[in-house]
Amino acid sequence: MSPHELGRRAELAVADYLFACGFGLLAQNLRVGPFELDIVAQRGPLVVVAEVRTRGPGSFVGPFESVTWRKRARLRAAVDRLWRQRLARRTDVERLRVDVAAVTFRGRQTLVEYVEDALRPSA
Repeated sequence: MSPHELGRRAELAVADYLFACGFGLLAQNLRVGPFELDIVAQRGPLVVVAEVRTRGPGSFVGPFESVTWRKRARLRAAVDRLWRQRLARRTDVERLRVDVAAVTFRGRQTLVEYVEDALRPSA
């Protein structure tokens, strides 16, 4: 399976996960200026941007570890731009959160590990 196909399957798995959690999908692979957001979903007044990560067999770095400081900075910039350009004036949105999902494929099994508010600084 090509990296593109692997990524697409992972995004579909996370979209299914969010749907099962009561979220509606607003966008997938959303371009925000020079950035791309994997999944944007909404449940009530909460909008979630989900960064989807996966790694093939034999990778030296796991999916969560692949969210480097550079990737976190780009995500923050993209989410800020999304808020300013598309969400700030919407009356049905009160909160925006960035989550990270790690998807692992083992044969026919798909494992989704999901971390809410992943970019919030630890206490």
